[in-house]
Parts: sequence; C-alpha cells; structure tokens
Amino acid sequence: MAQPLVKKDDDRDEEVEYSPFLGIEKGAVLQEARVFNDPQLDARRCSQVITKLLYLITQGETFTKIEATEVFFAVTKLFQSKDIGLRRMVYIIIKELSPSADEVIIVTSSLMKDMNSRTDMFRANAIRVLCRITDGTLLSQIERYLKQAIVDKNPVVASAALVSGIHLLQTNPEIVKRWTNEVQEAIQSRAALVQFHALALLHQIRQNDRLAVGKLVSSLTKGSVRSPLAQCLLVRYTSQVIRESGVNTQTAERPFYDYLEGCLRHKAEMVILEAARAITELSNATARELTPAITVLQLFLSSSKPVLRFAAVRTLNKVAMTHPMAVTNCNIDMESLISDQNRSIATLAITTLLKTGNESSVDRLLKQITSFMSDIADEFKIVVVDAIRSLCLKFPLKYRSLMNFLSSILREEGGFEYKKAIVDSIVILIRDIPDAKESGLLHLCEFIEDCEFSYLSTQILHFLGIEGPKTSDPSRYIRYIYNRVILENATVRSSAVSTLAKFAALVDSLKPRIFLLLRRCLYDNDDEVRDRATLYLNTLAGDSVAETNNIEEFLFGSFEVPLSNLESSLKEYIQDPSEKPFDLGKVSKEVKSQPLVEKKAPGKKPAVLGAPLSAPISAVDTYENLLSSIPEYANFGRIFKSSAPVELTEAETEYSVNVVKHIFDSHVVFQYNCTNTIPEQLLENVIVIVDASEAEDFSEVGSKVLKSLPYDAPAQAFVAFEKPEGVPAVGKFSNLLKFTVKEVDPSTGETEDDSIEDEYQLEDFEVVASDYILKVGVSNFKNAWESMGPEAERVDEYGLGPRESLSEAVSAVINLLGMQPCEGTEVVPSNSRSHTCLLSGVYIGNVKVLVRLSFGIDGAKEVAMKLAVRSEDTSVSDAIHDIVASG
Repeated sequence: MAQPLVKKDDDRDEEVEYSPFLGIEKGAVLQEARVFNDPQLDARRCSQVITKLLYLITQGETFTKIEATEVFFAVTKLFQSKDIGLRRMVYIIIKELSPSADEVIIVTSSLMKDMNSRTDMFRANAIRVLCRITDGTLLSQIERYLKQAIVDKNPVVASAALVSGIHLLQTNPEIVKRWTNEVQEAIQSRAALVQFHALALLHQIRQNDRLAVGKLVSSLTKGSVRSPLAQCLLVRYTSQVIRESGVNTQTAERPFYDYLEGCLRHKAEMVILEAARAITELSNATARELTPAITVLQLFLSSSKPVLRFAAVRTLNKVAMTHPMAVTNCNIDMESLISDQNRSIATLAITTLLKTGNESSVDRLLKQITSFMSDIADEFKIVVVDAIRSLCLKFPLKYRSLMNFLSSILREEGGFEYKKAIVDSIVILIRDIPDAKESGLLHLCEFIEDCEFSYLSTQILHFLGIEGPKTSDPSRYIRYIYNRVILENATVRSSAVSTLAKFAALVDSLKPRIFLLLRRCLYDNDDEVRDRATLYLNTLAGDSVAETNNIEEFLFGSFEVPLSNLESSLKEYIQDPSEKPFDLGKVSKEVKSQPLVEKKAPGKKPAVLGAPLSAPISAVDTYENLLSSIPEYANFGRIFKSSAPVELTEAETEYSVNVVKHIFDSHVVFQYNCTNTIPEQLLENVIVIVDASEAEDFSEVGSKVLKSLPYDAPAQAFVAFEKPEGVPAVGKFSNLLKFTVKEVDPSTGETEDDSIEDEYQLEDFEVVASDYILKVGVSNFKNAWESMGPEAERVDEYGLGPRESLSEAVSAVINLLGMQPCEGTEVVPSNSRSHTCLLSGVYIGNVKVLVRLSFGIDGAKEVAMKLAVRSEDTSVSDAIHDIVASG
C-alpha cells in the first residue's frame, strides 16, 4: 500500500493535513480504471483515476505485465474524448507505462493523428510521447513530421520537437544528426525557449567535433542570440572553447574574452551572472581579466533579490580561494551580508571575509561571527570553523583571539561532526603554532570535562599524552586526566590510564604521584582498565637508561605492523596451533597486500592455488608458502616484497599472462601466472625465456617449467635471477612464452597425440626502484620523524616541470617512490597552491625511511618540490634522492 504523505501545518501544530492519496491501494485503483471502458466517458473522473495511477507509479509501486497491458489498452480508448485536460493526462500515463513494441502499434495511429491536429497542445504532446515510446524503425516513418515541427511557427510545437531530439540523440543519433539544417533555422527563432532548445541540440550534435563547436560559438557570438536562456548556454560553450584553446601566445589574449566581458553588460541578470562566473573560472586569470567580473558581482551583493546576493557571494567565495586579493574590494559589502536573513548568504559572506580579510580585521570579524553562530546549522558552522583555522595559520600572531573563539563555540551545543571539526582545528593550531600549545591544551582539557562523545575524549587524551609532558608545567593536566578515570565510561578510562603512563614515562618528578593513581586503577570494574594499569606499573618500574628508552619506544613508538596483516597471521596461528610462541617479527609490514591474481577466461570462476583455507591468509604469506615449496628457491630466505601483478598480455588474447616480482636480499624471482583461454588446446612444457640484456646487474640462476596448462586452469612458471645483495638493482626484461600445443576435443576432453612447438611474444616489464621499498605506515609521523634525528637527513629541491594540477604531481612522486602516505596527506585540497605530503616505508635491508615532500605550483603550472628524507642509514637517504633525481 502506498505510504501517506503527512505534512504538519506550521501555523496550527495540533492540526494535521493529510495527503489526498492517503490509503489508496493498487487493487482498488485498477478496479476504478474500468471507468475508461464506459460508453459515456466522465472526463473528470477518468482524470482522477489516471492521477492515482501516476501517484502509485511515482511511489515505486510496480505493475505486473498483465496489469500494465490492461491499463494501457483501457487508456487508449480515452482518445475518443475531446476534453483537453483528459488528453494531457492520457499523454502522461502512456509515457509512464512505457508500452512494449507490440503495444505501441495500437496507439501510434492516434498519436500520429494528434501530430497533425489543429490543436497545438495536442501536436506538441503527441510529438513528445511518440519520441519517447517509439523505436528507430517507426521513428524513420515520422521523421518528416518532426522536421516540420522543428521549424513550426508555434513555439510550443517547435520546442517539443527540439527537446525530443535531445532525448533521441542518446538512442538514435544517426537520425537526429540529419536535422542539422532545421535546427540551425530554429536558432534564428524569435521565441526564447525555441532558441534555447535549438542551441542545446545543435551543440550536442556537434560536441565531439571541436572545430565545429568553435565555428558554432564564433558565428553565434556576433549577436544573433536574443534569448537570455540561450545566451547563458552560449556563455558556457564559449568558456569551454576558451579552456580548450588557451591563451594566444603572440597577443597574450584569450579568444572570445571580449564576448564574455560584453555579456557583463547584458540586460538579463542570469546572463550577467553566467558571464561573471565563466570569467572567474578561467585558468590562470589575470587581475585585469577578473576586475570587470568582480565589479559586477560587487553590485549584486547589494541587490534586493536574495538569489542574486547568494549567487554573487558564492562566486566570490570560490574566487577567494585562488585570488584573495582580487576580492578585497568587496569586503565592506560582504560585511553587511553577515546579518542577512538568509543564513546561507551570511555563512558564505563570513567564510569569504575570513579568506580575504587582513590581520587588523580579525577581531571585528570574530565579534560579528559570534552573534550569528547560534542561528545556523552545524554544516554551516563546520565551514566557518575550517575558514577560521586557515585564517589562524595565515596570521599566527592572532592565535589568542582565534583560539578563544574556537574554545567558546566548543562549549556550546552541537553535533559530533561539528565538535570534531573544532577539536581537529585546535589540534592543528597547537602543532603548527608553538605559542598556542599550552592555551590550546587547556581548552581541550576543559572540553573533555563535559564531553558527550567518547571518540573525541579518547582523541584528546591521546594527543594530551604526546604534547602535555613537553609543556612547562605538565602537572596541571593530571587532574583533568584522572577525572576521566573516575567519571567516564570504560573506553575513555582506558585511554586516560595510557595518558597517565605517558606522563610518568617522560616526567620523572610526576612518577610517584602517577603510580599512586595507577594503583587505584587496579580495582576498576573493567578488565581493560585493570590490565592497562598493571602493564604500565610493571613496565615503568625499571630505572636503567636502556629500560627507559624501551618504555618510551613502547609508549610513543608507532606500531609498524598493519592490523589487517596481524589479524590474518593470528588467525592462521590459531588454525595451526604450535608450541612455539607467536612471533610478531614474522608478520608482514607491507600495508596493501596484493592478492594472488591470475588472469582468467571471461565468465569463468577464478582458480585458487592449493586447498581452500578456513582462515584468510595474506598474499605475502601465500607467496611465501608457494616459493618455499619449490626446492630451488627454498634457500633464498624470506621475501622482502612481492609486487602487484603486471599484465604482459592484452585483454581477450588467446593466452593470458601476468608477472609478480618477488624481491629477496640477493635474488629476484619472477612468477608468471599463465592462463590458457582456448578450449581446443592443451599447452605442455610451458617456459618463459627472459632476455635480461638491459638488466646488467641480474644473472639468471634457473627457471621452473610448467608441465601442463589445460584450458582455464591458471598455473605458474618461474624464472629466478641473482643480483648484488642489498642493492636496489633495476633493469628491463623481455619475455617470450614457449610451449608445446596439443589439440583437444572440447566435447569429450580427449587429447590428440600430435603436438606442435609454438611461442608467444609477451610484453616487456621493468624492475624499478620502488620495488625495493615496502609500504609501511607510521601512526604518528611527527614523533617518528623527530625520533630519527637530523643526522641522517638529506634535503634538496627539484623542479617537476609543468603539471595539470598539484594533485597530479603529488600522485606521480608517491607512485615513483612506492611509499605509504601518512595522515591522509596524499589528498590535495582543491585549488591549493602548495601542499605537504608525508611518506613512510622500509627500504631493502629493513631500513626505516621517512619522507617529507613540500610542493608548490605557480601561475604557469610549473611545480617545484622540496624533498627531505630521514632514515636509519645516510646511504638510504641518498638513494631516495637518487630515485627522484633519475625519475
């Protein structure tokens, strides 16, 4: 049964207004539809029944094939009525029922009759319905009528034909493209809507031909378009042509820019806004180009129409991200919008002012923001908080007033996302502005005294444990932390115990008092809290220097083993019990374990190596088990890294092959995953001949032949190479697949005795520097970076040349190094001109490496990068720089 639409009246809370469709059922409506068969049709009642049917359809009610057919045939009888209102309902229900090809024939004659009717409303709607329900064969029969309709004097009929052409272009493009002459004629129409639809259709017909689109724009920008709607479309098409053509290198001018600037003086406001937006979105726009558009937008800021004020301030907000100085002239007008009744306009005005304001205006802005923060929704508040954080980083001397503002709104009512945004902002300010640390930590401590979100409490406690002991008076935070042990739930209590332990590890003067507090936690009713207290009391009891260093590494060091890898290793250990204790050192540290992929024939189930396992095993463990079972490779040691599969054949070829590169200390093993996709063939004695002439540091030590390769049964061939121990040797390898082919009868599966020698050329692949670096993340990059020390740090600057965007440059360097991005720094904010990316990994020889990348992009899209590397070995830091320099 359809659900009722219940609407509460704002003026009269006690009264409820119900939907007129409340309680209708499909069965009852289908019974009512019998009225369509009455000899004397009641137009009003028939319209009501069709309305109910349409309501059921829009509410997701489904009709069986029989029900839909019965309704459709009954509806066709309504063409007997001349009532205009009923006829319009008939057109709508026919479109919604989407009749089959057999049923369409029944109604086609009636619709074609209406297409030639003297009633324009009948003609227009009949065209829309016919084009919606007919296929290509019937369309060719009515094409002549559609062409005539496009140039019809009545704008309603012409628009109906043009809109139908836009829809038909998706299904029958070859037919619609024959209408070009008629569409071009329609563009000259005096009717605004006809010109708009004609331009849209003509552009879609030509959109894949850049030259044709350029000619279209060139001809229409000379003044033949009068419709404001069509003018808006033309502005968009013009800006597209400008983006694709770029700036003229000789005159330093953009083609068609004068047209966009001329549109700023158009009498229609929608055209002015569209032109202003197009100019502000030009790539590398100069101040001279932006000035006319910003001047017009500034005038709209004081408009009496809310929609114009909103459109203007939203456009200026976007401009402020890339050209803040260009928007400063509008600041006075935007300040008046802070008190605008429309909260969306006020929020955009504030965030724009925060991006463009100077240091002297910060305090005045904060006073204005405070008065309106309580009136807006959380989603708008988050936008304001982000803008304030950016402003504080821009003017660090104003941190006191900005931090006080953040702390005051932190104590107000709000949802989780809003509070999290404030906490994250305060944490970032503490990290980036050293003077803000102590006041920021106190604000966070006051917040957790009355925090309803356990996640935020634990996050703040963790941060407090890292930064608190480094302050001038760490003891002032102990009270806030221990209060959490007394007053909070078990999750927060556990975090508080860990935070107390961190203070005890770093501040010797506080250790006796903290021990007293930890002993009280031994009687907690939660086992996690008790276990943590016991662990820390026993761990912190030692006094030797070595023990102290171990404790600090335990409390503050990063957990290098990915939790997913630890989980799979523990499950494997439980499935196969052993007297030996579980060894954490044997768990793979690689972040993204690659599955063992064999390319398979389409539509077939993937084959799995060996027997199915009851517990999931990581790809590294699978590879380790597979290679250790081969005697020739058993003495190579542990695999340092296994690469993702590299495809050596194209899709849909007769043989599918990909290679996995297994890196050892002094060897490299190439695992070729082969799949035979031809049912009539059996391959035997499959071997890969590898040419390593372009890999001088590698020498082949043996290969393993694949005895048999039946249809769609993936299997592996191997080739092993020796290389200098611990050296990241690189090179290019050519591959040739050699095998013996035997014919197979697919119906019986019998194999013929005759065989033929054959070979198949595979794609080349390379062993690159990133194959020798494991993706291993760190939980706290700042602590890990500081613990490395500056002794093994190497810093240099590089020019990366022109790039499409800063994001592309960041991705290219990450892929080149093959390291793990930390703390989400691989994501570059949109329109950002600079970015810092943090990477971590383990270099061959189990050497930890940390990388800090600082990127900047100028107006010409030239990217510069500063690369800082710290590692446990200076030669590894140099090697990372060599990789970037040669990449």
